Amino acid sequence: MLLEAGCHFGHLKRKWNPAMAPYIFMERNGIHIIDLHKTVAKIDEAADALKQIAKSGKKILFVATKKQAKDIVAEKATAVNMPYVIERWPGGMLTNFPTIRKAVKKMASIDKLMSDGTYGNLSKREILQISRQRAKLEKNLGSIADLTRLPSALFVVDVMKEHIAVKEANRLGIPVFAIVDTNSDPKSIDFMIPANDDAKDSIEVILNACCTAIAEGLEERKAERADEKAAKEQAEEASEVKPRARKARKEETPAEEEAPVAEEAEEAPAAE
Repeated sequence: MLLEAGCHFGHLKRKWNPAMAPYIFMERNGIHIIDLHKTVAKIDEAADALKQIAKSGKKILFVATKKQAKDIVAEKATAVNMPYVIERWPGGMLTNFPTIRKAVKKMASIDKLMSDGTYGNLSKREILQISRQRAKLEKNLGSIADLTRLPSALFVVDVMKEHIAVKEANRLGIPVFAIVDTNSDPKSIDFMIPANDDAKDSIEVILNACCTAIAEGLEERKAERADEKAAKEQAEEASEVKPRARKARKEETPAEEEAPVAEEAEEAPAAE
């Protein structure tokens, strides 16, 4: 599957990064060929880690601003309900997160203006300006509107193109997952997947594997929470049953005790 998708095609030999030498199988016609055995092992490693992050209820931010990866990343990230950046990486998005949150809140306040009727009192020019501002915010930040805190991990498609995002994540100690080609440096990546980061099919195959693992993690989390809820309800029912049982016992006890007293009272005249 990886072979069919062209995951093994690296860059030209003259463009290579020597740090990628352990993941290169051979050179053919001046192009480096990536060792797919190592790619498979690294995909499994990354998928396991992503699954655990999703299972713990944390967010993974997907980053891919290159043309051939945009649509795939948007589709796959949306399917697993994760935030993504596919337009321009807003500088300081991680290191200056409160400012980005303010911009997202600005978008929400514009939506409120539209819904509560305030829009009707504005002039055409003002409405046009606000609409343009809203469209710009939606384009750049719409996909991260639900990201209320820093993500727990970053998934990057091209390390060289998204170097600012990688640097910000490294600075904050956020683990980085990335598809790394033969021309890139894997040293700043926590979970690297050596593969072709230019071919659409290659990106899709790897994202499929990773997003499937995330979906599994989310399902396991849902199942665990359902079990916890059921256990809690059972415990509550049991705690309610105990007082009822005690009350029933108390109500029965006086009736049993009264019977012998009545018998003694009846026997007393016979003794006289």
